[in-house]
Formats: sequence, structure tokens, C-alpha cells
Amino acid sequence: MQKKIPVRRRSGNWKMNVLSNVVLGLMVLSIGAFTIFATEDSVKTDVEAAEIYRFGATESNNVSLMFNVYWGTEEVYQILEILQNHNAKATFFIGGCWADDNAQCLKDIHARGHEIGNHGYFHKDHSKLNAKENEREIDSCNRFISLAIGEKITLFAPPSGAYSNDTLSACKALGMKTILWSRDTIDWRDKDAKTIYRRATKDIRGGEFVLMHPMEHTVKVLDDILTYYQSQSLMAVTVSKNLQQKTNS
Repeated sequence: MQKKIPVRRRSGNWKMNVLSNVVLGLMVLSIGAFTIFATEDSVKTDVEAAEIYRFGATESNNVSLMFNVYWGTEEVYQILEILQNHNAKATFFIGGCWADDNAQCLKDIHARGHEIGNHGYFHKDHSKLNAKENEREIDSCNRFISLAIGEKITLFAPPSGAYSNDTLSACKALGMKTILWSRDTIDWRDKDAKTIYRRATKDIRGGEFVLMHPMEHTVKVLDDILTYYQSQSLMAVTVSKNLQQKTNS
């Protein structure tokens, strides 16, 4: 079942919002209508997933927390504080339309040394987009985020895990990797801290990608999750670092 994304909070930095809205307006002219849904149940296709990454180096002591962000600005800031307390790094896959209203938060995530990935501009079902539509949707988000943080974006996490050959081709053309996850906390649906903790920790292994969202109950249990990882000699690192160790191993 799909859940409508909550209303986005406006950033207090009005000057940045004015600039970003101008950029957004130009993008929207070429993109068209949209619908946003929040679900991370992976939509399976018949595509061979050779170019999809679900985990890093399994022989390493690294795990990667993936935060998909289309809402929850206040929770994002709380997550940043908890990560800092544990000297942990994460990858935040950003929705472009959220970034439009929260450019300062986006910059703050980046400034704290976390990785920024692409989660699409309007949370579309990429398995139903043709090659041109896929590339336009992904590239629009890339351009906006890159404008804000001054860095090229190289990772794309398709909304709901939905993709097709056209999605993979678009990512390849843009020089990007398509990222999914090895375990999903489903925290957007199951608002129970104990359940989130169990899904994020049970039988956790090195190299895993753990999917989360900026939810209140996720914030409540994140400190315990990171403490457990440390007790197992696991280190929370970015997706790219996890993948780099996989390549070098």
C-alpha cells in the first residue's frame, strides 16, 4: 500500500529558496506533471540486475546506512547529530523536490561529510518511464543537487526500487551506479522502534546496505543501532566507500 508523502517544510533561507525556485521552474517546464508516493517495497522486473548494487564488500567490517529523503527535515538534523556522536557516515539519497525547499539542509548534510545520492526529482515509478524520461528525471535531480553542493552525483536509488533496462541505460549514460539495498527496515510503514532495530541489526554482516528514512521512530532507535554495530566491530560508512572496498578486494 502506498503512502502519500507529508507536506514539505519550507526552509528559512528565503534567498536560497528564490534562487532554487527559479531553477526548479525551468526544470518543471521540461518534466511535466508528477505524483509523489512513499513506498520502498522493491518493484521487481525481468531485467538482469548485473549493473545494480545491493551490497559492498562482504568480507569487510563496513555497513552502509541509506536514508531516502523526501520529507522529515527536522528528523534529518537529529539523524546528523546521532551519526556525528558515533563518528559514523551515511549516504542520503535526496529527492529533488525536497531539496528545492530544503537547500540549506542539503548543504548541511554534505558539509558534515556524508554522501549525497540521487533519489529522483518527483518520486516517479522508473520502471514505467522510457529511456528519455528516465534520463530526464535522474539528470534533473543531479543538476539541482550539484548546483547546491558543488559536487557531481554518482549514485541513483530508484524510488520504490522500481527500475527497467531503460533506467539502467540512463544511469550508465549519466555515469552513475544504480543502488538498491540488502535489507529494508520498512520504517516508513511500521512505526515501531523495536521492529526497526531488529530489521537493522539481526544477522547483520559486513558489506550490507541498510535502507532507512527520516522518521521519528527511526531517530529514536538509531543510536542503539549504531551502538550495536560498534559492538560487532562494524563501521558505518558511505555506500561509495563500501563499494570501493568491494572493488579493491
